[in-house]
Formats: sequence, structure tokens, C-alpha cells
Amino acid sequence: MKQLVNLGVYPIDRPESPEYVELVAACHARLATEGMFDLPGFLSGDALAEAVTAVAPAMATESFRHARSHNVYFRDHVEGLADDHPALVRVETVNHTLCADQLQGNPVITLYDWPPFVAFLAAAMGKDRLYPMEDPMARVNVQASREGEALNWHFDRSEFTTTILLQAPDQGGELEFRKDLRSSDNPNYDGVAAVLRGADPMVKKLALKPGALNVFRGVNTLHRVVPVQGPVERLVAIFAFFDRPGVVMTAKDQTGFYGRATAAA
Repeated sequence: MKQLVNLGVYPIDRPESPEYVELVAACHARLATEGMFDLPGFLSGDALAEAVTAVAPAMATESFRHARSHNVYFRDHVEGLADDHPALVRVETVNHTLCADQLQGNPVITLYDWPPFVAFLAAAMGKDRLYPMEDPMARVNVQASREGEALNWHFDRSEFTTTILLQAPDQGGELEFRKDLRSSDNPNYDGVAAVLRGADPMVKKLALKPGALNVFRGVNTLHRVVPVQGPVERLVAIFAFFDRPGVVMTAKDQTGFYGRATAAA
């Protein structure tokens, strides 16, 4: 795995080492204070180049274009809010997706299936254990954003999102976010509306470098990817892990996200 991951800097294969303990503590602290951590150069240069080269033909011809209009909650109605409340402004998201069953042999699949990777993520997130998703399509995705496209403002439905940026565009593609905008007992709808109209000075922007591992706590942090500018696609690998085994998508959800289904209807 040393050809795949920069283990000299990030010794996730040596959980008993002081360096591993220090790395986990640093990541855990950044999650607490910043709502995320990123590890630049986590994926080696050779593995990064191989991953990008491998996805290019299928991304051009076999990826599913998912275009949708949504609000930040991905729900048509929110209890207690009028449908015209400014927190429910609809935005547009467009991306192009390759699923795990289209990525066989890609370094991102090799990394996903490597037990020290999921063990490290669990430790950094403060979880007792994480499990790979058993869905043959959703376990790993590679998404592309092209000229004018991006993932628009939203809250995540899972606590953490784990990604590796594979290719950055010429312009745009940064992660823009407002940390801890809401909480379990305060939905802060007026604060959501302020972000959507560009009136929150606490919104931050992060430009990741290709090869960086990013773990993001997005369940209470409103965020988006800034629309891409230029001919170079933004490519990102998305890894799905859960705190319980056996998670799969329904055929309906697979079809909605990927245009096809492997699960029984």
C-alpha cells in the first residue's frame, strides 16, 4: 500500500506507533474545532495519476448525469416553515457519477477495501468501528463537475463525508461552508436564509489539492462546492462508511441517484 498512500507522512498502517496516535489526535481535534480535517498528499502522486487516467474514458461515455432542483434539506416541505420561506430557496445541482461497479481495479477501490483505512477513519472520527457499505454501486463513487456545474448548498444527511479530490478544475470547485449553522435543538432557519442570500460573514472557503483526503462533518454545517469554471473537470472520490454493517440502497434510490439499479425492486 505504500505505492498508494503516503505512509511516510500518514502511518495509518501502524496503529500502535506514536506517530499514528499523534495523527489521530490531530484529526480528532480539527474535527472538533473546524468541523473537518484534510490530509494533503494522502494519495501518492502515482496512484492519483492512475486513478484519474482510469476514470477518464468511462466518465466521458458511461457516467450518469444527475441534475436536480432542491433546497438545502432535500425535502419539499419542512414542518413549521411556509413553502416560500427564504431558507427553502431552491438551488440547482448537476454532477456526473461513476459507481463502484464501474471502478474495478481503480486505486480508490483498493483503498476503500483496505482495513487500515476504515480503522483510521473510525479512530479519527471517534467511532468504535466503521463498516464498508455493502451496496455494489454506492460504496465508492467518483463524481465529475464540469463547466458551470457543482454540488449546491445543502446539509448532509450523514454525520461525516469522506472524500479524496482527484482532479481540480482551472477555477472554482472550492468547498464553501458555514460551520455549525444549526444544532439538534435549533434549526436556525434565519441563519440558513442569510447564507443563501450571501449575507453571512462567517462563511469560509477551502481549496483542496488533488490527492488530499478530506473528512467533513456536514450534518449541521451548510456547504456547497463552488461552480466549476473552465474545461477541466473537478473529479472527487466519495467513500461511504457506516457505523453498522449491511447498509445498502433501495432500488428506487439507486435509480434516482445513478439511473439504474442492482438491488431487487
